Amino acid sequence: MTGTSMVARKPGDRLPGRRPLVDEELADQLLGKAAAEGAGLLGPDGLLSQVTKALLERALAEEMTGHLGYDKHDPAGRGSGNNRNGTTGKTVLTDIGAVDLAVPRDRAGTFEPQIVRKGQTRLDGFNERIIALYARGMTTRDIRAHLREMYGVEVSPDLISRVTGAVIEELAEWQARPLDRVYPVVFVDALMVKIRDGVVTNRAVYVAIGIDCEGAKQVLGLWVGPTTGESAKFWLSVLSELKGRGVADVCIVCCDGLTGLPDAIGVVWPQATVQLCVVHLIRASLRYASRKYWAPLSKDLRAIYTAADEAAAAAVLEELAGKWEQRYPAIVKLWRAHWSEFTPFLAFPPEVRRVIYTTDENVNRGAGPRCVWRLAAPAAAA
Repeated sequence: MTGTSMVARKPGDRLPGRRPLVDEELADQLLGKAAAEGAGLLGPDGLLSQVTKALLERALAEEMTGHLGYDKHDPAGRGSGNNRNGTTGKTVLTDIGAVDLAVPRDRAGTFEPQIVRKGQTRLDGFNERIIALYARGMTTRDIRAHLREMYGVEVSPDLISRVTGAVIEELAEWQARPLDRVYPVVFVDALMVKIRDGVVTNRAVYVAIGIDCEGAKQVLGLWVGPTTGESAKFWLSVLSELKGRGVADVCIVCCDGLTGLPDAIGVVWPQATVQLCVVHLIRASLRYASRKYWAPLSKDLRAIYTAADEAAAAAVLEELAGKWEQRYPAIVKLWRAHWSEFTPFLAFPPEVRRVIYTTDENVNRGAGPRCVWRLAAPAAAA
């Protein structure tokens, strides 16, 4: 009964090489029996609760058999020194609601169940429900009411506080963890999200993602900024914190065109190369164009950042200008204005460049014209 990620699939789709644990015949039998007895699918006495109870109790009985070394009613257990001693009632909270269990006991008191441990009142997944509701801005009273309505369980305010408090403590520990001394590439960006702090307001969440010397991506931190929007001043405090946590140097810092941000980067890491985010530049370009021209324009823009070197990229830009400048002069002007901030990564090998613009694509996924997110795919597969 652990929490699992749900992935939408077409009807009839199955994971390759895996047969369903419950076939259609068994499902029909269960549903038919529930309908005959007037039981619903959900609720305290619903089919799912009863199936969960039966499976958990069966698993606990098997654990007891493994602990004692003989089956129930097996004569081999006589004189073994320990045997079954009835059950103890227990209620556990699950994703589908409260389930009453009969947990087996042994006379020696040495049985330690693992599926539902001693003292455990919530199965894995229930805490995640509380955290998900809390993350959506619901109050403790709202969470209690929701759980009571949906699952028929009464949860105390103290339990909700303990669950959310544990996450906050873990988050604080994660935010303060030490980092590597050097990161070849760091991506910084701010995402605008709605946050409830008394009232719901748009706040900038500052994100820093680093690629370490092993080539793995790491989320270095998340910071909620003030209500004034993204600012270079707040970025300076974020970058200074990263340096204080051990990041002594960064080779390339990818960012958008926020005024003052390159200067803030230079203050913290003077030798870092500041690279304008390729995806931001393409996204800004497509804002000037009609949707029907996005596909051909994206193809022509891709030829710029995948050029062999700066000279080749400049030649491609001139070709693009001859093709598009009359229709969209603002796009050509945008690229020329930011050329010095865009070109630094062209000095690196193609493998390094692919890391930069494919990670740009992942960091910025979900914002801006959809066709932007397909640009890096052909290059990454090359």
